[in-house]
Amino acid sequence: MAETKLKILVWDAPVRVFHWLLVLCFAGAYITADSERWRLVHVSLGYTMGGLVAFRILWGLTGTRYARFSSFVRGPSAVMRYVKSMVNGKPEHHVGHNPAGAVAIVLLILLSAALVMTGWSIYNDIGGEWLEELHEVAGNLMLAVVGVHIGGVIVASWLHRENLARSMVTGMKEGLPSESIRRSWRSLALVILVASFGFWWFQWQSAPSQAASGSATSENAKYGTREHNDD
Repeated sequence: MAETKLKILVWDAPVRVFHWLLVLCFAGAYITADSERWRLVHVSLGYTMGGLVAFRILWGLTGTRYARFSSFVRGPSAVMRYVKSMVNGKPEHHVGHNPAGAVAIVLLILLSAALVMTGWSIYNDIGGEWLEELHEVAGNLMLAVVGVHIGGVIVASWLHRENLARSMVTGMKEGLPSESIRRSWRSLALVILVASFGFWWFQWQSAPSQAASGSATSENAKYGTREHNDD
């Protein structure tokens, strides 16, 4: 007897939390990139992105069925076949990530890693202007990939008659009962949230002392210059 398609659990809670935290961190870091006043926020969100990417790579190797890279990373021929099926108005249905979406995900992970590494180097005065330019280019490339990814999600949702963005909130998609994952891993998702918010709280607590230190340094520099001029 054939199984009837219904709403099944596809995206585990850690994948969903990773997705929306990465969205928040990138958006916040991009907005605060040119503001010295919000530098601590920019740096904190960047470090959080680094932790999220490290987790996603690990989870992509050991996680649930559709979280694993082996379930959605495909070669160029599979990507082209899927794109052609979309152009023809009859897209292939994939329970997990489709081949085109997989390309965007891999690019976002790689670009996030590049942003974190170049950002860390700049923050610690390693490298020169070329590194700052590379950091900016990576940020703009990631913004472009995000735009294409959002466009792809909208088109695919319309063609499949399925809200793909909502599925990344609920974890549910249309499929066969046998295709559902068995466990949501909510406890692990909670650990990720607590770790992220805890890190932000720690950074926020250290902000006043940093500001005071910066003010003291400025005052010392000012008075030092004045004393030098008096001599």
